Amino acid sequence: MSAARKFTIVIAIVVLVASLVGARNAVRRHRPDPDRVVPDGGVTAPGWKGVIDPQSIAQGRTINDSRFDQQRDGFHLTVGPAAYYWNPANTASRDFVVKATFTEPRMINNHPHPMGLFIGGSNLGTSEERLMYCTAYRDGSFIVRLFNGNHVTEVVAKTPNPAVHQAGDSEPVNQQIGWIVKGGRAECEINGTIVAGLDRTRIVGTGLLDSTDGIWGIRVSHNMDVVVTNLAMQAADRSQ
Repeated sequence: MSAARKFTIVIAIVVLVASLVGARNAVRRHRPDPDRVVPDGGVTAPGWKGVIDPQSIAQGRTINDSRFDQQRDGFHLTVGPAAYYWNPANTASRDFVVKATFTEPRMINNHPHPMGLFIGGSNLGTSEERLMYCTAYRDGSFIVRLFNGNHVTEVVAKTPNPAVHQAGDSEPVNQQIGWIVKGGRAECEINGTIVAGLDRTRIVGTGLLDSTDGIWGIRVSHNMDVVVTNLAMQAADRSQ
């Protein structure tokens, strides 16, 4: 066998092994990760409520399979099932800004999951619920989705954006996430950059939100540890 033939065979073997390793790693990182059950779970923060996703209900999970605690400077979420959390006293109308800082100390599942804020909440905890959330992933991407009962509208598909912070699996990551509602638009801001701007005509109407007014709160995917600080709402500056 010629040297050139041997070299070609060696290269082919190297490429094959690399492909198999890559495929194995892809399977490892994207295998299903069922909801975990957090011991001593429940919503302990005064005034707050939570609702888990239908997929988690189908697994037999409840809101008590996660833990939502108030801390001196914010909230600590030890999450099993994906859920949204809100305090009925937290409402916004007309032009407003809602912001918070989200910190994920490390990734505890096998692929990145998102965390963020929702606005436009109405009929929460019922089959007629409405809300829209913007959430960020530790892989540098974000997504905007809208809940209308059990129907989910993907307003903005998962999209990479340089404004979204990235971190390795075992590293902490923080994202400053906000909604700015003003002048007939709702904008999602992540780490000081507007990553999505949506006209009200695109998000309010039949099968969508009742209004951008309403309850605002926290949205988290499943199997996460998250700390939320600086959670606040204020009127938007109409002069800008």
